Amino acid sequence: MPPVWLVGALVLAWCQSRFLTLGLGLGGVWMDFLGGLLVGAGLLLLALAIYEMRRQRTTVIPHQEADHLVTTGIFSRSRNPIYVGDALILTGFVLYWDAVLSLILIPIFIWVIETRFIIPEEDGLRRKFRAEFARYCQKTRRWV
Repeated sequence: MPPVWLVGALVLAWCQSRFLTLGLGLGGVWMDFLGGLLVGAGLLLLALAIYEMRRQRTTVIPHQEADHLVTTGIFSRSRNPIYVGDALILTGFVLYWDAVLSLILIPIFIWVIETRFIIPEEDGLRRKFRAEFARYCQKTRRWV
C-alpha cells in the first residue's frame, strides 16, 4: 500500500534528521515555511482526489478494479493526484525536519510508487477503459 511506503520514508527521514545530521542544513525558517506549505498542498491534493473518487463511486484502494474512470476535478490536472500529494508530503517533511541526506528518498519514493503502483494501475485502466483511457492519457499528464 502506498501509505505504508510513505510512512516508511517519513520514518527514515525523521530518524536521519534526529540522529545523522552530519552538520548539514538547508536553512531555518524559510525551509520550515516551505515544508509546511508542501505538506498542506499534499494533504489538499489527497482530500480533493479522495472526494472526487468517492463522488464517482469508485475505489481509492490501489490494485482494485475501478468501477469508473475518474477524469474530472483534480483528475483533470493529474492522472495521479494522490501520489503527487504523497510526494509533496514527503518533500515537505524532509524540508521541515531539515533532513538534507533524506532528499534522496524523494526520487526513490517516486520510483517505487511509479513501478509498484502507477504502472500496474494504469495497465488495468487501459485494459478496462481502452479508448476512453487513451484519450485521457493524451490530455492529462501522469504527474503534473
